[in-house]
Amino acid sequence: MKSFLWILSASVLLTASCTKTDEKDSAVNAQTLNQQFISAWNSKNAIQLDTLFADDVHFLQGEAHFQGKSEVSNRWVRETMGTISNLRTNVVSSGTDAQIAYEAGTYSVDVEPSTPGTPMGEGEGNFILLWKKNPKGSWKLSYAQLEGLPVKVK
Repeated sequence: MKSFLWILSASVLLTASCTKTDEKDSAVNAQTLNQQFISAWNSKNAIQLDTLFADDVHFLQGEAHFQGKSEVSNRWVRETMGTISNLRTNVVSSGTDAQIAYEAGTYSVDVEPSTPGTPMGEGEGNFILLWKKNPKGSWKLSYAQLEGLPVKVK
């Protein structure tokens, strides 16, 4: 009888530990999501970026606030993509649970000259990218905020 109880107890513990592992494995990695975004941006792939946005995405930078996939795609991505390149991030904080994932920290980009013959610039600032799982189970960028410093000549 004691050995039966021991086996039953061991089975319950094993099942519980497997369940916790499965829950942990189902969590998303914020770094992976952000790398998809950064890769698409650096490849100048606006179509791929569009697929990463939630329908109700928000973008904030200074006084600018764009919301909705169409406005964010047109006014942020398409208007900005040709002016900056080589997006790099330095993550200071991140977190993930079953429904939300984020990374925040600093970013830097190369800024293309606005007129021929002028030097390249470097932009730096702070960022947060917040991802949410939609009802279909896909992770979408829900909120992006960039706060930039003045561009420096390279």
